[in-house]
Amino acid sequence: MPELEFVDLRKSYLSPSGETLLALADFNLMLGGGRFVSVVGPSGCGKTTLLRMAAGLIVPDSGTIKLDGAVLTGPSPKMSMVFQGIGLMPWKTIEGNVALGIQLQAHRRKLTAAERQFVYDTLALVGLKGFEHYYPHQLSGGMQQRVGLARALVRQPEILLMDEPFGALDAQTRTVLQDELLTLWGRVKSTVLFITHDLDEAIYLSDTVVIMGRRPGRIKQVLDVKLPQPRTSYDARAESEFARLRSIAWQSIKEEL
Repeated sequence: MPELEFVDLRKSYLSPSGETLLALADFNLMLGGGRFVSVVGPSGCGKTTLLRMAAGLIVPDSGTIKLDGAVLTGPSPKMSMVFQGIGLMPWKTIEGNVALGIQLQAHRRKLTAAERQFVYDTLALVGLKGFEHYYPHQLSGGMQQRVGLARALVRQPEILLMDEPFGALDAQTRTVLQDELLTLWGRVKSTVLFITHDLDEAIYLSDTVVIMGRRPGRIKQVLDVKLPQPRTSYDARAESEFARLRSIAWQSIKEEL
Protein backbone atom coordinates (compact mmCIF):
# COMPACT_ATOMS: atom_id res chain seq x y z
CA MET A 1 0.00 0.00 0.00
CA PRO A 2 1.33 3.49 -0.87
CA GLU A 3 2.58 5.99 1.70
CA LEU A 4 2.14 9.72 1.26
CA GLU A 5 4.42 12.03 3.25
CA PHE A 6 4.41 15.80 3.69
CA VAL A 7 7.76 17.21 4.83
CA ASP A 8 8.16 20.81 6.11
CA LEU A 9 5.55 22.20 3.69
CA ARG A 10 5.19 25.94 3.41
CA LYS A 11 2.87 27.86 1.08
CA SER A 12 2.01 31.56 0.80
CA TYR A 13 -0.16 33.69 -1.49
CA LEU A 14 -0.29 37.32 -2.51
CA SER A 15 -3.46 39.11 -1.40
CA PRO A 16 -5.22 41.57 -3.77
CA SER A 17 -3.47 44.38 -1.89
CA GLY A 18 -0.07 42.82 -2.52
CA GLU A 19 0.40 41.55 1.02
CA THR A 20 1.97 38.10 1.51
CA LEU A 21 -0.47 35.70 3.16
CA LEU A 22 1.13 32.64 4.73
CA ALA A 23 -1.38 29.79 4.34
CA LEU A 24 0.64 26.78 5.50
CA ALA A 25 3.89 26.51 7.47
CA ASP A 26 6.04 23.72 8.92
CA PHE A 27 3.51 21.04 7.98
CA ASN A 28 4.63 17.44 8.48
CA LEU A 29 2.42 14.37 8.11
CA MET A 30 2.79 10.71 7.13
CA LEU A 31 -0.22 8.84 5.70
CA GLY A 32 0.19 5.11 6.10
CA GLY A 33 -1.02 2.87 3.32
CA GLY A 34 -4.71 1.96 3.31
CA ARG A 35 -5.68 4.35 6.11
CA PHE A 36 -8.51 6.88 6.13
CA VAL A 37 -7.21 10.23 7.39
CA SER A 38 -9.41 13.30 7.85
CA VAL A 39 -8.15 16.85 8.29
CA VAL A 40 -10.27 19.38 10.21
CA GLY A 41 -9.64 22.92 11.35
CA PRO A 42 -10.95 26.49 11.25
CA SER A 43 -11.77 28.10 7.91
CA GLY A 44 -8.72 29.47 6.14
CA CYS A 45 -6.21 27.23 7.93
CA GLY A 46 -4.88 25.71 4.70
CA LYS A 47 -6.79 22.42 4.45
CA THR A 48 -7.68 22.77 0.77
CA THR A 49 -4.23 24.19 0.00
CA LEU A 50 -2.75 21.02 1.49
CA LEU A 51 -4.98 18.79 -0.62
CA ARG A 52 -4.28 20.67 -3.84
CA MET A 53 -0.55 20.41 -3.22
CA ALA A 54 -0.93 16.66 -2.69
CA ALA A 55 -2.78 16.46 -6.01
CA GLY A 56 0.01 18.36 -7.77
CA LEU A 57 -2.31 21.24 -8.67
CA ILE A 58 -0.23 23.83 -6.83
CA VAL A 59 3.44 23.84 -5.83
CA PRO A 60 4.68 24.45 -2.27
CA ASP A 61 7.05 27.36 -1.67
CA SER A 62 9.31 24.97 0.21
CA GLY A 63 9.25 21.45 1.58
CA THR A 64 8.49 18.21 -0.23
CA ILE A 65 5.66 15.76 -0.85
CA LYS A 66 6.76 12.14 -1.20
CA LEU A 67 4.89 9.14 -2.55
CA ASP A 68 6.56 5.90 -1.49
CA GLY A 69 9.75 7.85 -0.87
CA ALA A 70 9.88 9.56 -4.28
CA VAL A 71 9.39 13.31 -4.46
CA LEU A 72 6.21 14.34 -6.29
CA THR A 73 6.68 17.06 -8.87
CA GLY A 74 3.17 17.04 -10.36
CA PRO A 75 -0.07 15.05 -10.58
CA SER A 76 0.40 11.31 -10.10
CA PRO A 77 -1.61 8.59 -11.88
CA LYS A 78 -1.72 6.84 -8.51
CA MET A 79 -4.02 9.56 -7.11
CA SER A 80 -7.52 10.83 -7.85
CA MET A 81 -9.32 13.83 -6.39
CA VAL A 82 -12.99 14.40 -5.58
CA PHE A 83 -13.80 18.11 -5.44
CA GLN A 84 -16.45 19.87 -3.37
CA GLY A 85 -17.71 21.44 -6.59
CA ILE A 86 -18.33 18.29 -8.60
CA GLY A 87 -17.69 19.92 -11.99
CA LEU A 88 -19.69 17.50 -14.12
CA MET A 89 -19.94 18.34 -17.80
CA PRO A 90 -23.64 19.02 -18.46
CA TRP A 91 -23.48 18.02 -22.14
CA LYS A 92 -22.11 14.58 -21.33
CA THR A 93 -24.09 11.63 -20.03
CA ILE A 94 -23.23 10.08 -16.67
CA GLU A 95 -21.33 7.38 -18.54
CA GLY A 96 -19.45 10.05 -20.48
CA ASN A 97 -18.53 12.00 -17.35
CA VAL A 98 -17.12 8.91 -15.64
CA ALA A 99 -15.34 7.70 -18.78
CA LEU A 100 -13.51 11.02 -18.88
CA GLY A 101 -11.35 9.82 -15.99
CA ILE A 102 -10.01 7.00 -18.16
CA GLN A 103 -9.78 9.09 -21.33
CA LEU A 104 -7.67 11.78 -19.69
CA GLN A 105 -5.39 9.23 -18.10
CA ALA A 106 -4.95 7.27 -21.35
CA HIS A 107 -4.73 10.42 -23.54
CA ARG A 108 -7.30 9.10 -26.00
CA ARG A 109 -11.00 9.60 -26.63
CA LYS A 110 -12.19 6.08 -27.41
CA LEU A 111 -12.61 3.44 -24.72
CA THR A 112 -11.96 -0.23 -25.24
CA ALA A 113 -14.84 -2.64 -24.62
CA ALA A 114 -13.22 -3.67 -21.33
CA GLU A 115 -12.85 -0.05 -20.22
CA ARG A 116 -16.47 0.71 -21.05
CA GLN A 117 -17.57 -2.30 -19.02
CA PHE A 118 -15.41 -1.08 -16.13
CA VAL A 119 -17.18 2.30 -16.28
CA TYR A 120 -20.52 0.49 -15.99
CA ASP A 121 -19.20 -1.66 -13.13
CA THR A 122 -17.93 1.43 -11.28
CA LEU A 123 -21.27 3.18 -11.66
CA ALA A 124 -22.96 0.09 -10.25
CA LEU A 125 -20.49 0.15 -7.36
CA VAL A 126 -21.62 3.66 -6.35
CA GLY A 127 -25.31 2.82 -6.75
CA LEU A 128 -25.92 4.33 -10.20
CA LYS A 129 -26.69 1.25 -12.26
CA GLY A 130 -29.39 2.17 -14.78
CA PHE A 131 -28.45 5.88 -14.83
CA GLU A 132 -25.61 5.58 -17.36
CA HIS A 133 -27.44 7.50 -20.08
CA TYR A 134 -28.91 10.23 -17.88
CA TYR A 135 -27.50 13.76 -17.84
CA PRO A 136 -26.28 15.56 -14.69
CA HIS A 137 -29.30 17.90 -14.50
CA GLN A 138 -31.55 14.85 -14.25
CA LEU A 139 -29.89 13.66 -11.02
CA SER A 140 -30.16 14.86 -7.43
CA GLY A 141 -27.20 16.47 -5.66
CA GLY A 142 -26.38 13.25 -3.86
CA MET A 143 -26.45 11.25 -7.09
CA GLN A 144 -24.23 13.82 -8.80
CA GLN A 145 -21.73 13.45 -5.97
CA ARG A 146 -21.76 9.69 -6.58
CA VAL A 147 -20.85 10.42 -10.21
CA GLY A 148 -17.90 12.51 -9.01
CA LEU A 149 -16.78 9.64 -6.81
CA ALA A 150 -17.15 7.13 -9.66
CA ARG A 151 -15.10 9.40 -11.94
CA ALA A 152 -12.28 9.29 -9.37
CA LEU A 153 -12.57 5.55 -8.66
CA VAL A 154 -12.59 4.52 -12.32
CA ARG A 155 -8.91 5.50 -12.46
CA GLN A 156 -8.27 2.86 -9.76
CA PRO A 157 -6.31 5.24 -7.53
CA GLU A 158 -4.08 4.04 -4.74
CA ILE A 159 -4.70 7.37 -2.96
CA LEU A 160 -8.06 9.17 -2.97
CA LEU A 161 -8.07 12.89 -2.15
CA MET A 162 -11.46 14.32 -1.10
CA ASP A 163 -12.18 18.02 -0.55
CA GLU A 164 -15.38 18.34 1.53
CA PRO A 165 -17.30 16.22 -0.99
CA PHE A 166 -20.51 16.14 1.07
CA GLY A 167 -20.44 19.72 2.36
CA ALA A 168 -23.25 21.03 0.14
CA LEU A 169 -25.65 18.12 0.77
CA ASP A 170 -28.59 17.89 3.17
CA ALA A 171 -28.03 16.03 6.44
CA GLN A 172 -29.85 12.83 5.46
CA THR A 173 -28.11 12.48 2.08
CA ARG A 174 -24.80 13.25 3.72
CA THR A 175 -25.27 10.46 6.28
CA VAL A 176 -26.20 7.96 3.58
CA LEU A 177 -23.16 8.87 1.47
CA GLN A 178 -20.85 8.61 4.48
CA ASP A 179 -21.98 5.01 4.94
CA GLU A 180 -21.60 4.31 1.23
CA LEU A 181 -18.10 5.80 1.23
CA LEU A 182 -17.06 3.57 4.13
CA THR A 183 -18.42 0.53 2.30
CA LEU A 184 -16.56 1.50 -0.89
CA TRP A 185 -13.36 2.16 1.02
CA GLY A 186 -13.60 -1.31 2.52
CA ARG A 187 -13.70 -2.73 -1.01
CA VAL A 188 -11.14 -0.64 -2.90
CA LYS A 189 -8.59 -0.33 -0.04
CA SER A 190 -7.29 3.06 -1.18
CA THR A 191 -5.53 5.43 1.18
CA VAL A 192 -7.91 8.38 1.74
CA LEU A 193 -7.08 11.98 2.65
CA PHE A 194 -10.41 13.65 3.46
CA ILE A 195 -10.96 17.37 4.14
CA THR A 196 -14.01 18.39 6.19
CA HIS A 197 -15.34 21.00 8.61
CA ASP A 198 -17.63 18.44 10.26
CA LEU A 199 -16.14 16.83 13.38
CA ASP A 200 -18.76 14.07 13.51
CA GLU A 201 -18.04 13.20 9.88
CA ALA A 202 -14.29 13.14 10.48
CA ILE A 203 -14.53 10.85 13.52
CA TYR A 204 -17.11 8.53 11.96
CA LEU A 205 -15.14 7.98 8.75
CA SER A 206 -11.55 7.99 9.87
CA ASP A 207 -8.74 5.97 11.37
CA THR A 208 -6.96 9.23 12.15
CA VAL A 209 -8.21 12.80 12.60
CA VAL A 210 -5.67 15.59 12.08
CA ILE A 211 -6.60 18.90 13.72
CA MET A 212 -5.03 22.04 12.27
CA GLY A 213 -4.50 25.37 13.99
CA ARG A 214 -5.50 28.70 12.50
CA ARG A 215 -3.48 30.27 9.70
CA PRO A 216 -0.69 29.71 9.00
CA GLY A 217 -1.90 26.11 9.06
CA ARG A 218 0.09 23.55 10.98
CA ILE A 219 -0.83 20.38 12.85
CA LYS A 220 -2.11 21.08 16.35
CA GLN A 221 -3.28 17.60 17.38
CA VAL A 222 -3.67 14.09 15.98
CA LEU A 223 -6.42 11.76 17.23
CA ASP A 224 -6.44 8.02 16.63
CA VAL A 225 -9.97 6.67 16.23
CA LYS A 226 -10.21 3.18 17.70
CA LEU A 227 -13.90 2.61 16.98
CA PRO A 228 -14.35 -0.85 15.42
CA GLN A 229 -14.89 -1.31 11.69
CA PRO A 230 -17.17 -1.69 9.85
CA ARG A 231 -18.88 1.28 11.49
CA THR A 232 -21.91 0.88 9.25
CA SER A 233 -22.81 -2.29 11.18
CA TYR A 234 -23.61 -0.52 14.49
CA ASP A 235 -24.48 2.94 15.84
CA ALA A 236 -20.91 4.21 16.11
CA ARG A 237 -22.04 7.78 16.83
CA ALA A 238 -23.76 6.60 20.04
CA GLU A 239 -20.56 5.10 21.48
CA SER A 240 -18.97 6.81 24.50
CA GLU A 241 -15.61 6.79 22.70
CA PHE A 242 -17.17 8.76 19.83
CA ALA A 243 -18.42 11.39 22.29
CA ARG A 244 -15.03 11.54 24.02
CA LEU A 245 -13.17 12.10 20.76
CA ARG A 246 -15.67 14.72 19.62
CA SER A 247 -15.26 16.63 22.91
CA ILE A 248 -11.45 16.61 22.58
CA ALA A 249 -11.59 17.70 18.93
CA TRP A 250 -14.12 20.47 19.55
CA GLN A 251 -12.13 21.88 22.48
CA SER A 252 -8.99 21.89 20.32
CA ILE A 253 -10.69 23.69 17.43
CA LYS A 254 -12.63 26.09 19.67
CA GLU A 255 -9.32 27.45 20.96
CA GLU A 256 -8.46 28.42 17.38
CA LEU A 257 -11.67 30.29 16.56
